[in-house]
Amino acid sequence: MNVNHAEEILLRLKRGSILGKKRLFWLFLVVVIGIASYRGAEVSPVNFVLGIKNIAIYTEGFFPPDFSRIGIFTRESLVSLSIAIWGSLIAFVFSIPLALLASRNVSPNLAVYHLFRRILDILRAVNELVFALMFVAAVGLGPFAGVLALAVHTTGVVGKLISEAVEGVDKGQVEAITATGAGKLHIISFGIIPQIMPSIVSFNLYRFEANVRSATIVGFCGAGGIGYQLWEAMRSFEQGQVFTILLLMVVMVSFTDYFCAFARKVAS
Repeated sequence: MNVNHAEEILLRLKRGSILGKKRLFWLFLVVVIGIASYRGAEVSPVNFVLGIKNIAIYTEGFFPPDFSRIGIFTRESLVSLSIAIWGSLIAFVFSIPLALLASRNVSPNLAVYHLFRRILDILRAVNELVFALMFVAAVGLGPFAGVLALAVHTTGVVGKLISEAVEGVDKGQVEAITATGAGKLHIISFGIIPQIMPSIVSFNLYRFEANVRSATIVGFCGAGGIGYQLWEAMRSFEQGQVFTILLLMVVMVSFTDYFCAFARKVAS
């Protein structure tokens, strides 16, 4: 064994030791954070076990399901689906320009880059339910408030994902188009957008699936759709109707999942 080979082995062992210490440090940090947040989260396995009996009693009321208002519930489910569709479409339109301005390799300067990054952070940080409460107060009760709530939050989420995709594009293609003397708009249109289009489709379809579920939640605060009916049924202890609504939600989410899977296959 020559000296160089021995030094290489020692170097690898040293690197392995450093990586091992880093892993132990991060593991220790995760454990500490978990223990520190245990009390704040009021985690109580004992109460959960004791609550299983109450859960069983509550779910007994699900049977038999109450289909007496199935027509109303079906119509409101379609309203929730419409809220998700339009919230996702509006977000699709606004997320792309915001994402480009929030991308370091496209934004005209650092000030603009940081400004639009923070805008996306704000839109993403506030939950849809909070936005729904705000828009219900602004535009009144009904589906339009739900559409706006989903659109604003989804713009922040999808915009952040697209901006990261933009920053990860192949620089070679961009440089080749730049070398032809193309302007900024042409570089974006022909050098960046074609590269990230699969990601744009994937991100928006994923968020559409999430929005179908979120459209139910925003209905709890008066933003229309099946969520309001679910809240009324739960508040009135109509467990049979609650179960019927849950079944409709499962059907709607399953349909959305199949549709998005088909759309991804067509787009790929």
